[in-house]
Amino acid sequence: MQKALGGAEKIAAVSDFEDIVHAQTWNQAGDAIGTVRKRTRWIRPNHLRLDQVGPGDTYVLYFDGTGGWEILPDKTVADLAGGELEFAKKYVRDFQLHKWLADRDSRFKITSSMPNVIRIADRSDLTHQIEITVDPVTALPRTETTTSLADPAHPAKSEVQIEEWLSTGGIRFPRRTVTYRNGARVAEITVDEIKLNRRIESKDLAIKPSDLQPVMSRQK
Repeated sequence: MQKALGGAEKIAAVSDFEDIVHAQTWNQAGDAIGTVRKRTRWIRPNHLRLDQVGPGDTYVLYFDGTGGWEILPDKTVADLAGGELEFAKKYVRDFQLHKWLADRDSRFKITSSMPNVIRIADRSDLTHQIEITVDPVTALPRTETTTSLADPAHPAKSEVQIEEWLSTGGIRFPRRTVTYRNGARVAEITVDEIKLNRRIESKDLAIKPSDLQPVMSRQK
């Protein structure tokens, strides 16, 4: 799988990542919610900033590996705690450039329950795991199954089906995915752009927007 994605060395050479995506979303009953736009910035190994705009789900989140803060849809600013902190930890743990190198991190236990299936589990808590099904022809991931903490109070089985790929910096990234939670389609996500190794600084990720609005593009 690593070779098909571009090779372990190329993946490991990525020091920071930024993407912007848009998604069509639905609730568990199948009712359309609307379009969500999301900007993700990540610095290896565990700095994360999420800025998202969407119907009833506009927020900003910053995580430095141990703690952080968030701006909720009602513009309340709060330190990460409880389920929101667990969400951020899981987001970083399962981040694609992280999990693709899980064999280099002693924190993870890697097993296979059947051909073309890779299971990555956190040794400190084996309930935290992700199962990747690999396409036998391309050797690229085809589906990923885990537990979603998007709603921390209601963990849900989450399956991501990867339908299209793109190449950036010699690395393959999912371009179009469909997310199911407890069997119901909840999002169709398309990547608009990916940027690698732009020398993102952690201090920039930690800046709270003065207007408490998500920052959807690089500030000049």
